[in-house]
Amino acid sequence: MATLQGCLLESDPGALSPAQVQQLRDFKIQTRIANEKYLRTHKEVELLLSGFFREMFLKRPDNIQEFAADYFTDPRLPNKIHMQLIKEKKAA
Repeated sequence: MATLQGCLLESDPGALSPAQVQQLRDFKIQTRIANEKYLRTHKEVELLLSGFFREMFLKRPDNIQEFAADYFTDPRLPNKIHMQLIKEKKAA
């Protein structure tokens, strides 16, 4: 008898009908397109993440969760991102 965990980990290729598989593929594609459009119109997301990763790799903190909490709650962060957006617009 399979355990619940085993059932969740094993794939069941017959669980979805061909129409459902196609629906799922279409949904995934549309979701990726929507996400890409969102990210293209919200450059600040890229700046937030790239800044976080840059600082994380430079400082290499032992406690990533604490570092992330401090980074994303820094009251100066919104101004930093705003200034970067202005620089990028001037450079374009």
